[in-house]
Amino acid sequence: MSYADEVFIETCRDILENGTTTEGQKVRPKWEDGTPAYTIKKFGVVNRYDLSKEFPIMTLRRTALKSATDEMLWIWQRKSNNISDLHSHIWDEWADESGSIGKAYGYQMGVKHEYPEGKMDMVDRVIYDLKNNPFSRRILTNIYVFQDLHEMNLYPCAYSMTFNVTQKKGEDKLTLNAILNQRSQDMLAANNWNIVQYAVLVHMLAQVCDMNVGELVHVIADCHIYDRHIPLIEEMLKRDPLPAPEFKLNPDVHDFYKFTADDVSLTDYRHHEQIKNIPIAI
Repeated sequence: MSYADEVFIETCRDILENGTTTEGQKVRPKWEDGTPAYTIKKFGVVNRYDLSKEFPIMTLRRTALKSATDEMLWIWQRKSNNISDLHSHIWDEWADESGSIGKAYGYQMGVKHEYPEGKMDMVDRVIYDLKNNPFSRRILTNIYVFQDLHEMNLYPCAYSMTFNVTQKKGEDKLTLNAILNQRSQDMLAANNWNIVQYAVLVHMLAQVCDMNVGELVHVIADCHIYDRHIPLIEEMLKRDPLPAPEFKLNPDVHDFYKFTADDVSLTDYRHHEQIKNIPIAI
């Protein structure tokens, strides 16, 4: 079975069997009809994916690789906070009349900071250090900027990436590992979507920096299933996982800013039918 499916199943079962509920408590999210969106949740979930062994995309339902990659590039490459630069509608609910989501996500990635080597934004600094100081313990991004939170239409969920390079015995190339930190994770709507996005990012950065891919560690502070998602999750848990597909990245691209969503693909991606009309808490 796909390892991503295995992790998803174990995490969801743990939440359903051992999680705590927010029902009756004061919560921010609401359903489209205005009722509170309660969750069953677990605190401090940590999952590890070895990208050198398998690409972590689930088969219990389809995850749209190219759309997920496009949103990641919208943030990390285009450094945009406007939905006009995004080729999907997943951010429409949080955009204002001009299409802006405020000083969130891509906006923060594009802010330049002063370093001894000159002014760079966070993405360019990561790439610079991976190429020039790969064993630095300071290679990270953080878009949870408190001074700008009041101007963000949604606080960042996936807010930090920490990169760490290792040298495996017997290998000439270095290995790129990363930790994705999330303050909040909607298991049904966003879990595998985010994992796929940041797995692609690690693959892209590794190729750009002439490294092998290593581990992606996913740390989730509040890992939850929404009340109206429970029957959909239970239906998914009845499905039999299928083998993981093979991930392919265009080997000719060596500039991070030249990648497009068309440079990623999957071979033999077999999956169960999509879960349609998933209600999204706003």
